[in-house]
Amino acid sequence: MIQKEPVISVGIIEGLKTIRGFWEGKFHLTGNGLGDGEFSVRVTEGMMVIENTSGDLLAKGRKIACSPVNGGRFIIRDVVIGVQFHWERKEDQTFEGSLRLVMREDGSITVINEIPLEDYLKSVISSEMSAESPIELLKAHAVTSRSWLVAMLEREHAGAQGTLLPGAGAARSDEIIRWYSREDHDIYDVCADDHCQRYQGITKIISRGVAQAMDATRGLFLVYGGEVCDARYYKACGGLTEEFQNAWEDVRIPYLRCISDAPVEYPPIVTEQDAEKWILSSPDAYCNTRDPEILRQVLPSFDQETTDFFRWEVSYERQELEKTLKEKSGIDFGILKELVPLQRGPSGRMVKLRVVGSRKSIIVGKDLEIRRWLSPTHLYSSAFVVKTEPGNDGYPKGFVLRGAGWGHGVGLCQIGAAVMAVRGFSAESITKHYFRGAEITKLY
Repeated sequence: MIQKEPVISVGIIEGLKTIRGFWEGKFHLTGNGLGDGEFSVRVTEGMMVIENTSGDLLAKGRKIACSPVNGGRFIIRDVVIGVQFHWERKEDQTFEGSLRLVMREDGSITVINEIPLEDYLKSVISSEMSAESPIELLKAHAVTSRSWLVAMLEREHAGAQGTLLPGAGAARSDEIIRWYSREDHDIYDVCADDHCQRYQGITKIISRGVAQAMDATRGLFLVYGGEVCDARYYKACGGLTEEFQNAWEDVRIPYLRCISDAPVEYPPIVTEQDAEKWILSSPDAYCNTRDPEILRQVLPSFDQETTDFFRWEVSYERQELEKTLKEKSGIDFGILKELVPLQRGPSGRMVKLRVVGSRKSIIVGKDLEIRRWLSPTHLYSSAFVVKTEPGNDGYPKGFVLRGAGWGHGVGLCQIGAAVMAVRGFSAESITKHYFRGAEITKLY
């Protein structure tokens, strides 16, 4: 297991041909250049070039490193956050540490920030949570985020990433089973968006509470069976958490199992009747809250735009959903006839869904792929039941999806953990509630 704090690389932007930014302080550049103030990066004649506002060439190459002199910071303009989710937007973001630029084979530019793990986590906690969150929630999130990242790095260094490639799974003529992980990031450790962990540099205020939480938990990890835990998290479970193998590869992880997010135990979902009864109800659960004060403390401003996370409803006209399915799956189903749940996990989240059309019938899974297919962005979760509205022509007029939770449901429920913290639970109690059998251990 890890014994000292690592420096990690974070992918900020990729796929663009031009980048704009600003150096706050002086930076040493590859080739002995020196930069400060406004700069731009573009690709010309098979090379990246960095120029200042006067058009002076500061550095050139397929890889360019920019290291701060005396702790300078840098700003990257128009960073997209919430990529492909309903809160997607652009903002300028400020970072500490080093800046690395890499030109890809297709001529696009990747922007990478290299920074010590604990400094990275200060930003993650501030980006994932509001600066006003309860201290025990911030501490629990720090331990969880630190554990997830190091478990991923250790798995990667051990060469065990083959089963976790993006979109891995089965693909037959009648079945498409995919899951997504972060191992498609080949030249950096993690991306800066929800696909991995939200990281917005020091753009978000790193509050006194975040600083205290980081100091109190420095080097603390969730450990199970002599290994750092792959500690996943998401926004709201909907009352029951999900098992790892139902969202990713078919491996059971003992500490990522279904638990009730409540002081009482609820039975796991087994049948479609169970799922319908559960999803159409409003059980007592830690994450079943509309308390605006708690949500204001816990959720960043753009997440507060989502208020119906515990139980939600989405309606589609049939033609609208046919268009979305074709765009997101690349498959022309013809006239959409049915959406048939085939397999669910114990939280009610779907593992397999059959999409039945007049031209094709395809089984799709797992959680995120189902959510991608059935929404222009992403559904809140795959824990939903379908009501088909009949039309006059013998085909459905529309579909109503009624669902539970926000996110994949595996591991720590952020809103549930926030409510626990408000009710006086310690960070250790919170993490042990969601990661059963794991222990908090100091590794550096």
